[in-house]
Amino acid sequence: MGEYHELEHGKFFDDSGTVHSMVPSSVIAAVPAAKAAALKYGREVRFDFLDDSAVHWMLFQRREDTTNGSFLGCIFAPLFFLFGFGAWPFWELVASQKSRHFQIGFICVDTLIICTLIVSAYLLRRPTLLDPTVRNVRCRARLYRKIVGAARSGGADIPHLYPYYGMYATSRKFFPDAPDLPIPEGGGPA
Repeated sequence: MGEYHELEHGKFFDDSGTVHSMVPSSVIAAVPAAKAAALKYGREVRFDFLDDSAVHWMLFQRREDTTNGSFLGCIFAPLFFLFGFGAWPFWELVASQKSRHFQIGFICVDTLIICTLIVSAYLLRRPTLLDPTVRNVRCRARLYRKIVGAARSGGADIPHLYPYYGMYATSRKFFPDAPDLPIPEGGGPA
């Protein structure tokens, strides 16, 4: 939570860790279609998309979730690349010249390693994939992108890449009974 209090109000981190300014809700509310979408989606996911403090906290939570997933990606991506795409050159240069038993063993071991990596990555990420509180943040972030897109289409001066992050695969379902993470004490960012 330290980073949340260190940022000045209206600033947030994108997926790459760059600090950006948040588009005020008044800009979104100025476009009738975006305001209608914000109210409609807000009722669906029990969130006020026109409250700058709430949106700022949601953007912070989304960044924290992305950071946790990125750490696992940095660990597993090179291994997937090595055993997935790296197997082809090894096959061409070494395994194709060896006996049939070696080739079968190589295919079996490589497949086992790749399957183990996939299962390990899933099991390590599973708690956040199933956590309804985190999934609600993802769902709200997805809807916020839609609202901002409607505002941009309606003529609002919003940067093209705002809110500067990608989509979640696990952001479709909202869990109404899940608790929200409270905004930390201290009045939000400085």
